[in-house]
Amino acid sequence: MPPGSENDDGRPAQSSSKHEQSMNSKKPGAVTRRASRISAPSFPHLRYERAAWRNGYVSVAGVDEVGRGAWAGPLVAAALLLPFEPHVRSRLTRSLKRAGLSPRDSKLMSHQQRWRVVEVIDQVGLRYAVAEIAPPIIDSIGVGRANIIALGQAVACLEEVDYALVDHFAVDAIGCDNEPVPAGDRTCLSIALASIVAKVHRDAHMQELERDYPGYGFGAHKGYGTAQHADALHRLGVTDQHRRSFKPVADRLVRA
Repeated sequence: MPPGSENDDGRPAQSSSKHEQSMNSKKPGAVTRRASRISAPSFPHLRYERAAWRNGYVSVAGVDEVGRGAWAGPLVAAALLLPFEPHVRSRLTRSLKRAGLSPRDSKLMSHQQRWRVVEVIDQVGLRYAVAEIAPPIIDSIGVGRANIIALGQAVACLEEVDYALVDHFAVDAIGCDNEPVPAGDRTCLSIALASIVAKVHRDAHMQELERDYPGYGFGAHKGYGTAQHADALHRLGVTDQHRRSFKPVADRLVRA
């Protein structure tokens, strides 16, 4: 799927509770690479990470975002460092497989499966960071620019990322060398895990909005465009958590 040291709405970008944030400057001159089309394996592979390690990069992070198309709520991005040390990676994959978890595209997993993957990530001690862009900022700068800012903030919160693997497209402004991975959230392990972290974080945020804005169903549809959400907009109107530049929300404002 929330893209300085602070989000544009004044909230700090968030890292996992186990690790401190670092906003150290990164190497300039991001690299754009072409990636070949590949079919999705049953379990995400390490092909891209291993290629980066062979090329001399040590700190390799997978990066992804969720919430880009939602009518309400933040756009959330996550960056996750996959360890260079083989024994840590082996522990991770063993733990995931023992739990019957294949961390492919977070949208294809159940809520419980996603939470269990994050529990495994924390148990193994992987480092990750999360960044959010709030709806007013999305309206101000556009969702595409917000996406880029969120990805960059998530990477910046991790110490010394040498190389980033980004789902679908490269981002020159991300602050380090990076590579686009087609269908990365289904095929590349570090991106798949980052996607799940971002999804779990955003879902928890939308559950909080469910309590703060009763009647909108944010806990169910997570801010996306559903019949339930459209009905709530019609009955209850637009909140400050809605993206007013998105047509269904803008149309409701016109009718108000």
